[in-house]
Amino acid sequence: MKYIKRNVESTIIKGAKMFPAVLVTGARQVGKTTVLKHVTKDISYVTLDDPILLQSANEESGSFFKTTPPPVMVDEIQYAPELFRYIKMISDESGKRGQFYLTGSQQFKMMKNVSESLAGRIAIINLLGLSLREIMEDDFNEAFIPSEDFINKRSLSAIELDYKEIWEIIFKGSMPAMYANELDWQLFYGSYVKTYIERDVRELTNVGDELKFIRFMTAIAARTSQMLNMTAVANEIGISVPTADRWLSVLISSNIVYLLKPYYNNIMKRSVKTPKIYFLDTGLAAYLTRWNSPEVIEAGAMSGAFFETFVISEILKSYYSAGILEPPVYYYRDKDAKEIDVLIEENGTLYPVEIKKTSNPGKEHIENFSVLDKINGMNAGTGCIVCMYDKGIRINEKNISIPVTWL
Repeated sequence: MKYIKRNVESTIIKGAKMFPAVLVTGARQVGKTTVLKHVTKDISYVTLDDPILLQSANEESGSFFKTTPPPVMVDEIQYAPELFRYIKMISDESGKRGQFYLTGSQQFKMMKNVSESLAGRIAIINLLGLSLREIMEDDFNEAFIPSEDFINKRSLSAIELDYKEIWEIIFKGSMPAMYANELDWQLFYGSYVKTYIERDVRELTNVGDELKFIRFMTAIAARTSQMLNMTAVANEIGISVPTADRWLSVLISSNIVYLLKPYYNNIMKRSVKTPKIYFLDTGLAAYLTRWNSPEVIEAGAMSGAFFETFVISEILKSYYSAGILEPPVYYYRDKDAKEIDVLIEENGTLYPVEIKKTSNPGKEHIENFSVLDKINGMNAGTGCIVCMYDKGIRINEKNISIPVTWL
């Protein structure tokens, strides 16, 4: 199977030089094991998907690393939380770095153990599916920010794609297996949903009715890029709001969806405080909502939502690949319905980003950027429109339009 180089490789290597342990988290099949195996190559590998090894890890935790001494890679570490204590002990005794390389798919359980046992001893890296940069074999690995410096550098390395190719990638999704092999799209995502529910969902919550959970996932996918309204979702599925909240936390903790927080502070009395929800893989969202070809998505009622979801996911990937666990990415909306799709905060400056699937960007798309002038203590940085036009153009002195391929 073809290996697709991941931009996160350099971040893993850097983390291993700084800490005794490196943990790569992320949804199933995004390539956690593959990238760690590629980076570590010659060290021992064990997977806790193996029932014999899992039994040993849980029942004989104290001797587990005597039979598989570090440096070692442990796959699906969340299944044996007892191992974290021994990783801490070995790390403290040896004082060596780069001894444990771990993967895990369920952040909710795992991160509690990590924070209790390995604080200050572990580099945590969140991996999503393939980025557009990785699909295009582009090594550029800086977190996206629409500053003049970033845009000047990015314009030199970005690879062009035509309109049709972009929609094909949005439809196909970002799972590495879809690009390393010739796979049937329908069969792949059908199997993915089944495996996800049977493995992760059953462990994290008592769903009871799996068909209802799939309907819940579908209802969330149909609302990608919208402000979250759990009452409406719960009513549609026929479940209580607390159940809907619990099920949503499962989707978040297993890296299926992302909540984009609104930007507000004590001065901004009129800004809303409701997050927006995004699926992190557009292929999975398309499968659940039954948009079965790139052409149907591009021409359909959800085309703008899919394009916005794709852009948000690409921005997040650029931060995670650079090792930034909490991207400083928000959105803005006030009670007058003035909205800015993305705000990126850096060093006291807010950079506004508008996402439009248009190929004809203009001044009308940046009208709401002026609300930033009213935020005390913050400077408004360069603004940009991310769109389908294939060249970077200046809208006015302070705002730029860039192609989606420049993310």
